[in-house]
Amino acid sequence: QPQLVESGGGSVQAGGSLRLSCKAPRNILSVFSPSDMAWYRQPPGKERELVASIRGDRSTNYADSVKGRFTISRDNGKKMVYLQMNSLKPEDTAVYYCNQVQQNGVTYWGQGTQVTVAS
Repeated sequence: QPQLVESGGGSVQAGGSLRLSCKAPRNILSVFSPSDMAWYRQPPGKERELVASIRGDRSTNYADSVKGRFTISRDNGKKMVYLQMNSLKPEDTAVYYCNQVQQNGVTYWGQGTQVTVAS
């Protein structure tokens, strides 16, 4: 069973919305709750970049390109992290990856989920 499992990707028209989900099925609550979680993306032909992060204390950080459009949140009881993406643009097209950095520094990546925004 993988460490992180993403879902929710797909194809939408510009201006539409998608909600990505990331579950950490192998985590116990005491591991998941304090861990830092993030969403990264890798557009075609480009490097992977940070989209949004949420720390164990629930503080958040966003890339300038998504501020005001994307919202990251977490549900520790369900061991889930979400990325609500609104007002999507063609330049948001990418493979989106869930990332976890546990308190001991160990880092995990999900398998990625494709988001395609048509103009």
